[in-house]
Amino acid sequence: MANILFINSSARSSGSISRQVAGEFVAKLQASQPGSVVVERDVAANPIPHLDEQKLGAFFTPADKRSTEQQALVKVSEELIAEVNAADIIVIGAPMYNFSITSTLKTWIDHVARAGVTFKYTETGPVGLIQGKKVYVFTSRGGVYSEGPAKVMDFHETYLRAVLGFIGMTDITFVHSEGLGMGEAAVEKAIAQTRETIGSLVAA
Repeated sequence: MANILFINSSARSSGSISRQVAGEFVAKLQASQPGSVVVERDVAANPIPHLDEQKLGAFFTPADKRSTEQQALVKVSEELIAEVNAADIIVIGAPMYNFSITSTLKTWIDHVARAGVTFKYTETGPVGLIQGKKVYVFTSRGGVYSEGPAKVMDFHETYLRAVLGFIGMTDITFVHSEGLGMGEAAVEKAIAQTRETIGSLVAA
């Protein structure tokens, strides 16, 4: 039994490989752990407001000093952080857009990565405060970026691994579906490989 937070960030509501394979993984994971609860957060279908000066001001105002307006401004961030804290397992569908993540997923991160709440600065450096989570990230990529000449343009896995690790989530497994823009055969191969990986992950 586990609490699973399932985050989707593809702009596509249909035809999305990241949605498809991440959804298959969550279904198998839930079936393997009877009683598990899945909380879904679709940041594409229900976008989170971008940060602005007022929200940042509310974030950096101590909770007991916030005005009624500021309390309302931090409400979404507090809800997102509560979802993360309540989860044992976090599954993220994260397609690559222009060598990195979607703007909607970046906004989710901007609301979750908060100084003094999900990380803190100490004399020995920053410390992530979200501990004990297992994270799975399912990506979809038109080209191949995990190896070869395009690897230097991968600001996708590198960014997610860095920012999630910064707030304490260091146990991350990436499952890449790559070469999806290279023809039908490449798509079929990528999905088959991803499904094979899903089988081994759930079995483990």
